[in-house]
Amino acid sequence: MTRHRVAVTGLGAVSPAGVSGEEFFARMLAGESFVRLHTIDEQPKAVTQPVVRCDGFDPDALLGRPISSATDRSVQMALAACFEAWKCAGFERSERVVRPEFGVAWGSALGSHTTIERGYKEMWQNGRERLPPMSVVIGMSNAAASQISIQLGLANASLTYVAACASAASAIGEAYKRVRNGEAKLMVAGGGDVPLSYATMKAWEALRVVALPDETGAAGCCRPFHPGRSGLVLGEGAATLILEEWEHAQARGATILGELIGYGTCSDASHLVRPDPIGQVRAMRMALDDAGLGPDDVDYVNAHGTATIEGDAIEVASLCELFGARAAQVPVSATKSMHGHLMGAAGAIEAIATVLALRHDALPPTLNLDTVDPACAGVRHIVGGPLRDSGARVALSNSFAFGGSNAVLAFRKADAA
Repeated sequence: MTRHRVAVTGLGAVSPAGVSGEEFFARMLAGESFVRLHTIDEQPKAVTQPVVRCDGFDPDALLGRPISSATDRSVQMALAACFEAWKCAGFERSERVVRPEFGVAWGSALGSHTTIERGYKEMWQNGRERLPPMSVVIGMSNAAASQISIQLGLANASLTYVAACASAASAIGEAYKRVRNGEAKLMVAGGGDVPLSYATMKAWEALRVVALPDETGAAGCCRPFHPGRSGLVLGEGAATLILEEWEHAQARGATILGELIGYGTCSDASHLVRPDPIGQVRAMRMALDDAGLGPDDVDYVNAHGTATIEGDAIEVASLCELFGARAAQVPVSATKSMHGHLMGAAGAIEAIATVLALRHDALPPTLNLDTVDPACAGVRHIVGGPLRDSGARVALSNSFAFGGSNAVLAFRKADAA
């Protein structure tokens, strides 16, 4: 089987910075936290948590009223991120052509759950006996992938991946394999989630892994690797990468932003919520083996780094096991400290941060890390600002999910082959 190189030719990210991957990354380099306190009032009850919301997101303006009125908020964000990545890759939506060689792979932990939750509320709380006739297709798990396929004319595979917070990384990795193996010329790949409903926020609160506001305010409460870390911050958003056969991208004169060179995925097969360093190391080694590289070739790691007490320490232990004596030299950062944990979108928005870190030779920092927990020592944490002019050429982007799903993506700077 011919193995094709896989170029990244487009990026789109729905975040509080808008829909631009570049703008999102610029604000990560600036060390800007998107975390704010947010209250959902469901009379007679309310819930307040530090979260990341995309308050400026306007689906009517970005998508048009006919599309926005017929889709869940998570699908609206998915489409906006895909449209931006499509434009970034040099395609025009106005020239809609059905392309059998182009496909989509999308990840989501929750799907269109806000539509489903709203339906239950209408029936059991408000006494409504009938729901809108399109409730099933708006709320189905593959609604985002289906809409992306329809709106962009992607007639190759239309795939949906559900692997908790490894969903997007899994979707990107599986899309990469289709392009690499010659099954598609191009795949639109990423993920999105909107976990900021009353029920979802209360459910995560009950699990006791959500960050607590502290004296610094909400912006300082997400502190991966810090001894005072108290948990993760839920965030909404979507992120997309355009993965394209290298020769196809070159032939059409596309700008190549980076190269996806390896993918590793496995299951811990041990525990629903406690990560296993053996599985994490195995996934990272699989990604490097797939890339034809070894641990000594890695110049940067975008860590899963959710700021949970146990999870952060286990990931650092996994990195130390992977890199051995070199661990203290490998720069590591957790950008969730700024953009929060986007659940099904996490692996995609962090993949964008990784691609652009290599492209611009500027590695983003971990925010709020003035002191490193001794349990998280042993690697080179990026603190106090971005690490510029590092010469980084190869990077790993880690996604380690509840349920034991591990997905690791290996990227290379576009001019480093």
